Order: sequence, then C-alpha cells, then structure tokens
Amino acid sequence: MTEPSANVVDFASALIACPSVTPATGAVFDCLEDMLRPLGFVVHRFIAGDPPAGPVENLFAIRKGPEGSKHFAFAGHVDVVPAGEGWTGDPFVPERRSVPGGDLLYGRGAVDMKGAVAAMIAALHDIPADAGTVSLIITGDEEGEAMYGTRALIDHMRVVGEIPDLCLVGEPTSVNRLGDMMKIGRRGSINAWFEVEGREGHVAYPHLADNPIPRLVALLADLDAMELDDGNDWFQPSNLEITEITVGNPATNVIPPRASARISIRFNDTHTGAELSQRVTEIAHRHGASARPIIYGEPFLTPPGAFSQIIAEAVEAETGLSPEASTSGGTSDARFLKDLCPVIEFGLLNATMHKRDEAVAVDDLETLVRIYRRVVLAALGA
Repeated sequence: MTEPSANVVDFASALIACPSVTPATGAVFDCLEDMLRPLGFVVHRFIAGDPPAGPVENLFAIRKGPEGSKHFAFAGHVDVVPAGEGWTGDPFVPERRSVPGGDLLYGRGAVDMKGAVAAMIAALHDIPADAGTVSLIITGDEEGEAMYGTRALIDHMRVVGEIPDLCLVGEPTSVNRLGDMMKIGRRGSINAWFEVEGREGHVAYPHLADNPIPRLVALLADLDAMELDDGNDWFQPSNLEITEITVGNPATNVIPPRASARISIRFNDTHTGAELSQRVTEIAHRHGASARPIIYGEPFLTPPGAFSQIIAEAVEAETGLSPEASTSGGTSDARFLKDLCPVIEFGLLNATMHKRDEAVAVDDLETLVRIYRRVVLAALGA
C-alpha cells in the first residue's frame, strides 16, 4: 500500500505538547478537534463528573458513511500519568532524536497513548468517506479512576444511537517488536477494603483491651488461602494480592483501636465480580470485619475469529509477524467497550510507558498508521 498522506509524527507531537495529566480537559481536546473536523468528522465534546475524580472531558467524533454501511470505531485516551522527575528533556515538549537504528520521538504519552491516537487520525486521512462509518471514542480519564470517561461516552453513544460493529483500542500491546501481541480479552479487577474494630488499651493490661490486629491477620490469612482457579485456555490463573495493611499506631505501648487492610483481585472468566465480592465479604464477616469490595471491571473475551483475523492479517502484511492473541496484563477501557461490540486492543511497544523518557520509534508510528488503515478498510469491507 502507498505511504499515508498525513504526518503522524506531527500529530503525535502536537498531542504530546498539550499537558494532559489525568483527568484531562481543554487544550488536548482542542487539538484533537482541529485534526478531525477537516476530515469531515462531527465532533461531540462534553465534560462529566465532579472532583476528585472529575471533571473529565470526553470526545466522540463520527463520520458517517452511506446508509447501511458498517461502523468501525477506534478508542483510546489522551490523558497521561504524571511525568515525574529525571527526564533528560521536558516531558511535554516533544523531541525527535536520532539513535542507532532510527529516530525516537520523546514525550509523556508518546506510547501510552497519544502516539496511537495520532496513528488513528493519520490512518483515517486515507479512508474514503464512502468506505463506511468511522468514529473515535476518546476519553480524558483512562489513567485515573475511569469513572466519568468511557462509561459516559458509552451512555452518550447509546443516546444518539451510534453503536459500532467493531472497536479497536490503541493501547500499547506490543512487547518486543511492534505487532507481536494483541489483546483479545482482559481479566477483571476488584479492590476490597477491610476494617476490624477493637478497643484500645495499654499493652501491659491486654485483658482491658481488644486487639484488632490478630483478627485482621487471621482474615488476611484466609483470604490469601482462597482457592481461585488454575486458569483456562485463554486466561492465566486469577490472583488475590494483599496490597495494604494499616494500623496507624504511633505508640509502642498501646493496643490500637482498629486495623485495616486492602486487597486486589485480578480474575478470569471463571468468576464474576459479584461472586468474588460475596466470597471475600463472607470471610470478612466471619472474622468480625467490615468489607467494602468495589468491582472495577469484569473479565471479557473476544474469541478468536473474523476480527482478530483482520488485525493479524494487517499486522503480518506490514511487519511479517503473526501477533499472539493474549489476555495478559492489567485492565483498560476495553472492559467497558466490550458491552457495545467486539473489541480488541492493538498498539505500540509498551517498554517505556509510564516511565521517564517515554519514547516511540518513528518507524513504529508510521508502520502503525499503515496497519490501522488496513484494519479499517477490511473491517468496513471496503
């Protein structure tokens, strides 16, 4: 195929230059809108949520094809994690540097995931309007609490009646080389908080107090011993991890009045969030503890089939690689989008995401544009 007519490096640089630490609003969405309107997209922007998780800006852009044509959606986010210290340059001033093997574009979000959003837009430059309906689902809070982003976008799309047939999320899924992995599913996620109430007192007079710590330790031991599963054909085993124990006792001779802890569970499709939440709550109650589980996402799987084949063929045509279909790693907004239509994640190399001196290879950006363009045309049947 011919080279794309749009300069993906310019697009990525423009997005990086808009500081957009989560939750993102404002300039980065202005930049997106300026890129999309000349391509014939109708751009809907709206802000949702209140502090501390909001306000969050969201963007849904759509260019409709002929009546009855298929609808393909790209999805992603333009919020980024804080840059942190120790960068060799300004994290929000994009910089292209020559290194052995090619050029790198540096900046916060270059990989996760302003680079992929730029590649989506560049790819759409070369998709004719009569090929079908295409849209972009872009949020400003994927890196945050994800309360008022993609979920609000999904509500908006349902209200306006614009439901895609297929959706590709541009998360950085590649591990060693661009194209070596795509995500066809993700495990679900639960965090749960526990608190054991006791009665404070002097350590020399334990009979006058009630130490909550032994009960908390026993609770955590039972949680840690929970039998979950051994994994299955598409998912690794579920795991429960103790992530925090808090007593907040500054004194050495005082039995504390309470003790608390937190766990995180990543679970496959052997379970549901409701079932696991009930199990950990029942264990907590047996130890006299309160429990507050929150389900952050259910597991999902887009079984290998026509959509994954479209992506695999596009990747192989441009890179010579056959991407592994995986469900590994953390969560993404695909956990919400799967309620709309089949969804798969595919994007850049993830080696530098969330790190100082985050950078993407310019060659990879340009290759990703060509892959995305092939995917869109094949998904629309054009």
